[in-house]
Formats: sequence, C-alpha cells, structure tokens
Amino acid sequence: MTQKNIIILGDGMADEPIPALGNKTPLQAAYTPYMNLLACKGRNGLLHTVPDGFAPGSEIANLSVLGYDLPSVFEGRGVLEAASMGVEIHPGELAMRCNLISVNGEQLVNHSAGHISNEEAEELIIFLNGKLGDEIFRFYPGVSYRHLLKMKGGDKRISCTPPHDIPEQPFRPHLIRAAHPEAEETATALNRLILASQELLHDHPVNKKRIAEGKHPASSIWPWSPGYRPQMRPLSDLYPIRNGAVISAVDLIRGIGVYAGLEVIMVEGATGLHDTNYEGKAAAALTALKKKDFVYLHIEASDEAGHEGDVALKVKTIEDLDARIVKTIYEETLKWDEPVTIAILPDHPTPCAIRTHTRSAIPFLIWNREMHPDSVQTYDEYAAHEGSYGLLQGNQFMKTIFNPE
Repeated sequence: MTQKNIIILGDGMADEPIPALGNKTPLQAAYTPYMNLLACKGRNGLLHTVPDGFAPGSEIANLSVLGYDLPSVFEGRGVLEAASMGVEIHPGELAMRCNLISVNGEQLVNHSAGHISNEEAEELIIFLNGKLGDEIFRFYPGVSYRHLLKMKGGDKRISCTPPHDIPEQPFRPHLIRAAHPEAEETATALNRLILASQELLHDHPVNKKRIAEGKHPASSIWPWSPGYRPQMRPLSDLYPIRNGAVISAVDLIRGIGVYAGLEVIMVEGATGLHDTNYEGKAAAALTALKKKDFVYLHIEASDEAGHEGDVALKVKTIEDLDARIVKTIYEETLKWDEPVTIAILPDHPTPCAIRTHTRSAIPFLIWNREMHPDSVQTYDEYAAHEGSYGLLQGNQFMKTIFNPE
C-alpha cells in the first residue's frame, strides 16, 4: 500500500519566551489541541535548518527542511522565485529578490511597503521597469512586496542585507557592498538603482493615494539574495517519492517546488498573511494527497506576524493553523485506507521581540496511526527537547518522514 506524506510548515512559527505571554512562546500560549494531540500520539524532535555559513532566511531553511545540501544547490532567493514566476535565468544573468520597502528620510520603516497589494505593486514595478529597465536590468512583478530583478553580467559576490533584518534602522549603512573587488561595479550599479527608485517612487500616484489613506508608501526598491541558476535534483531522485505537490502563497516556496520537481498548486485567496484562505489550502492539500505521494503545504502567516512584532497576531495565526489546517487534514486522513504520515514544523524562528529570523533549531513532530509515541505531550519549542528523535540536521528529517520508527 502506498504511503502518503504531508509536511505542514508554519513559516516562522517558532519564537522565544515573551513577557506579555507570561514568559511563554506563542506556540506555548496558543490553543493548539490538534498539534498537541499529534505530538502526544506521534514522535518529536528538533531540526537544525540553518547550516553554518548561511543566513537564517526562509530560502535556506525550506531547502534544508527538504534535505538539500545547501553548499551544492543554493544560488539565492531570486532564482527560486524566478522559477515560480516562469522567468528563465540564462547563463551570465544574476537574479535577485527585489522588495518594495518603505523608507522615511534615511530610515527603513518596514520591509513590505505596508504589505502593499498585488495590484498596486504591479503598477509600480511596471513603472520602474519602464524608467530603469534597459539592456542590463529588468524588473518582474511578483506578489505583494516580493518582486524579481535580473541583471545581465552581474557578479553575485556582493553582500546584501535582507530588509526584514533592519526595520526602523537607517538604510544607507546597509546598502550593497562588494565582497570581492571584481564585484564593485555590480554593487555600485545596484545602489544607484536603489537611490534612483526612491526619486521615481516619491511622487507616484499609487504612493500619494496610500499616504492619503494612512498606509506606508512603497518608497524604494531593495534588491538582495543574488544568485545564478541553481542545480537541484528533484525530490523523486532523493527519496521514495513518485510524485508530489507544493502549496504556498509565496513565489519563493513555489520556486523551490519547481526545482524539486513538485507540481505547484495555486489556491484562490492565498495571501501569505493572516487573512489567507486556510480552508482552501487544506482542501487543496487533501485533494493533492489523494493523487500524490507527497505534499508540502506552506503557511506564511506566522512569519509575517513575527516580522511585524505583533504578538497577539502571531498567536492567532498559530491557532488558525491548528483549527483550520491541522484539524481538517488529520480528521479527514484518518478516514482513508492508505496510511498517511503528517509532519508539522516551522522553517526557522521569527521572534516577535527582534522581528527577524534566528538560527535556533526548530521543533518538529511526525505522526502516523501505526507509530509508537514518545513521551512528549505538547508541541512547542521546549517540549520537543524531550522528543525521541533528538536533534536532526541535513537530510535526516526527510529520511525520518519515510521511515519514522
């Protein structure tokens, strides 16, 4: 009988103790009866998702969760998102994630331009491409604040700061720097592009309207995470998977899915925020799991709440994940004849206190109806320390999913 496997990933769900929550983490404070049930009935552990030498970004952590060898395959976030967008990266081209951000004077206010809408962002990116695009640079619109910049002849040996790492800090000290003398020209050209975008976006009608409505304007671009086309093998070459699917609201995860050989399933109303279509995602995951061996279901909302430093919202996103995703998938798959393995984990912590990612090991649980449970009773960062799997790294987590005892 075919074994079915689903990973439910709550992006950035892990955190640190918060005084406002009685020194509990959001996972500990949230009402999560179904994740706790699966932790109690299943087996638990910790996973190190950020190898030494890599920054704790979602691109690193999700590739790591899937068991890829980061030094061999990682080429930056931009190329992964390009794959999701259907943008070809040719030899000699550098691809970068290009955020729309809010700046006020010298201050980087936030990394998301106030979570700008797709429609507003597309208008601005098309405008910028018309003004700044040429035979060297090309802009491609993505989702909300997340876009793509391609540069012909660019040198990836540059040092870029993710904008979500520096909220409410001056932006100039974090402009792009050459990490190799030969990359100086690339860094200079990109910084010139950033400053030119600020002049162009300052008086754009979209931003005037957003300011009038009390919203943050998209007042600058911020390119980061550069790379060339990656060399990734499909998951079916690495694990006992005949076919699989990925479900996510964000281009980064869908792009990883493309290179991993997974079918990308789009869900109407999936936003990447707390208002995402949880029910639609759960239904899509169940439909895909009936046809395929493996489903990677990615939920972004907790990460965005962490970046906003919004403790109450982060707790709510975790409770929504439990009640509107985990409950549905667990209760439905219990009725199936085929055995189903459910794994639940974040990719990295996004502590509300610092509003960016950290590299701490994350808690995971694995459950199927045939396994012998360990002694863990709840799903959270601290209970997982007592789990029978201990601390895993590399491809050990993925191997464990297919042989969980």
